[in-house]
Amino acid sequence: MGKVEKHLLDAIARNGAAHLTLIDPAKQSPKISAEIASGAAAAGSDGIMVGGSTRAGGKLLDDTVLWIKKAVDLPVILFPANEAGISRHADAIFFMSMLNSRESYFIIGAQRRGAPLVKRFGLETLPMAYLLVAPGGEAGRVGKADLIPRAKPELAVTYALAAQYLGMKFVYLEAGSGAAIPVPTNMVRAVRKATQVTLIVGGGIRTQKVAKERARAGAEIIVTGTLVEQAKDRVKKIREMVKAIKSARGDRRIPST
Repeated sequence: MGKVEKHLLDAIARNGAAHLTLIDPAKQSPKISAEIASGAAAAGSDGIMVGGSTRAGGKLLDDTVLWIKKAVDLPVILFPANEAGISRHADAIFFMSMLNSRESYFIIGAQRRGAPLVKRFGLETLPMAYLLVAPGGEAGRVGKADLIPRAKPELAVTYALAAQYLGMKFVYLEAGSGAAIPVPTNMVRAVRKATQVTLIVGGGIRTQKVAKERARAGAEIIVTGTLVEQAKDRVKKIREMVKAIKSARGDRRIPST
């Protein structure tokens, strides 16, 4: 087990759930990205994800990661949209496959092209299935996803089980960046009950109530990005979110497997 994976699992074991802050380098300068990361660290976030945009690559990505690493001691985990979203300066990478894409490029093509870079840079890999749930947002459109309908948690379960049997350690249920509605709690609960993967949920999580409900349903990592970008007082907003997520530990309604 790598250092970053252990850090995340330790945070989950300690608090019941962990929080990751997603920063898209294409949306602000590296300096501002570092300020966001610093605020997230002060508020109790457990790590910084960097990426999410097809424009988040090259020098901008490298500079953003370096600025963030100077600002915080938290692990910096790449969240690449394609093979261009890889930086030698990060601590780890969510090496992910969009299993419900109609395009082979997002299932294995980008991964095949990026794998030699990951090896060359010595990045810790966190194997992850990335599943787009309706409404899916820009990620669903760009990734040509067959979106998982909100009323079909059993479909999410089949994908998550396939991911587990393929050896992936993480499953990310994503409603889309800035989604108007988050992943349904019954879908989170169904995937948690059926699998032994570490379950990540993101997209449309803007309030403490929504975050706590997903954590209670079995999400072990909650990701927020748009919320952080738009908040006037980032530290306060993230602190509230982290508190809500971690307070769910005592009343998680996860059926036994």
